[in-house]
Amino acid sequence: MSYKQMTGNIISATKVEPAGKVVNSAASGVWNLQDAYDYTRGGNWPNAANAAPSGLIAGVGATGGSYTNVIDFIVIATTGNSTDFGDRTVSTWRLSAFGSSTRGMFNGGQTDDRLDTIDFVTIASTGNATDFGDQSTVSRFGTSLSNNVRGVMALGDTDASVNSDVMDYVTIASTGNATDFGNLSLGRFSLAGCASTTRGLFAGGYNSGNKNIIDYITIGSTGNATDFGDLSATSNNSSGCASNTRGLFALGYTSTYSDTIEYVTIANTGNVTDFGNLTEAKHNMLSVCSNLRGIFAGGSSSSGNATIATMDYVTIASAGNASDFGDLSAVTLNGAGCSGSHGGIAA
Repeated sequence: MSYKQMTGNIISATKVEPAGKVVNSAASGVWNLQDAYDYTRGGNWPNAANAAPSGLIAGVGATGGSYTNVIDFIVIATTGNSTDFGDRTVSTWRLSAFGSSTRGMFNGGQTDDRLDTIDFVTIASTGNATDFGDQSTVSRFGTSLSNNVRGVMALGDTDASVNSDVMDYVTIASTGNATDFGNLSLGRFSLAGCASTTRGLFAGGYNSGNKNIIDYITIGSTGNATDFGDLSATSNNSSGCASNTRGLFALGYTSTYSDTIEYVTIANTGNVTDFGNLTEAKHNMLSVCSNLRGIFAGGSSSSGNATIATMDYVTIASAGNASDFGDLSAVTLNGAGCSGSHGGIAA
C-alpha cells in the first residue's frame, strides 16, 4: 500500500524539498526519519527559531506635505504588499535606517525642521518604536548602514552644513547617543549606502551638483572614508542595498529620473558595473534587503512626477531587471528601510 493510500489521498507520497530553513518554508509530502534528520543536521530544515527575513519600512505615507510615524513590514523572500508593524516615536520623512539581526533603527529626518532622534524596534515583534538616543546633531537627507554590531550614519544635511561630511555611529545593542566616526571624502546629502559585514559604502549625493563618488569605510574602525570608485553617472536621491559580497545602487536622479541599477564587489575597490533596470524610472525611493534579495520601494516616478507605492525586487547575485514585488500601504516619498538579514549580517 502506498503512502498516498495510507493517508486517504490527503498527503502526497512525493516529498518536496524545503525552499529554505525559515519557519514558513514548507517541507511537504511524506519524509522518512533519516532524510528529515539529515536535513535537520545540515541546518536546512524549516525551524520555528528561524524567522523569515523581514524588511521594515519607516515613513510610509510621507509625501512632502505630510509627515508620518508609520512603520510597515514585508517578508523579503516572498512577494506581496506591506503590512502595518507599528509607529515611530516621531512623525518624519527624509530619514534613514539600519539594522542588526534583532533591531531595526531609524534616525534623523524632518518634520518642520531637522531631527536628531534615533529610535528602534525589535524586528521579530510588531509594535511601536522606543527611544534609543540622539545623533550628534539634527539632520535630514542622510543615509545609514550597519553590520550586526555597529550602525554608521552619514548625516547629510545638518543645521550647520547642507553638505555635511559628518559620520556618526552607535553600538546597536546598547542604547545611547551617537559618537563621531569620521568624515566622508566630500560633504554631501541624498546619498546611498550599503554594507558587507566589514565594509560600508556611501555613493552619489549632492553638493553644488550631483556626484558620482563612492566612498568606503571599515565599519569596525572609526576614521575617515576612502575613495572606492565611481558610479557611471552623477546622481542623487539614489538608494543602495547589498549582500555580504555585492553592493547595488539604484541611481535615482541623474540629469533626469533614472531606472539604472549598478553594482560593485564590496571587497574590491573600483567602478560600478551595469546590473539592470527598475520597472520604471524613479528617485527618492527607499531600499530594504536580505542577503539574497534587494527591494526598492516608493519614491517619485517619471510618470507625472507622482509619488508612488510600488516595490521592485532583484536577486542580488544575478544581474537582471527588477520585477514587481507588491505595494506599500500608502504612497511614500523619502522613507527609509532596514532589515535583520542584509549583507552586513553574516549569511
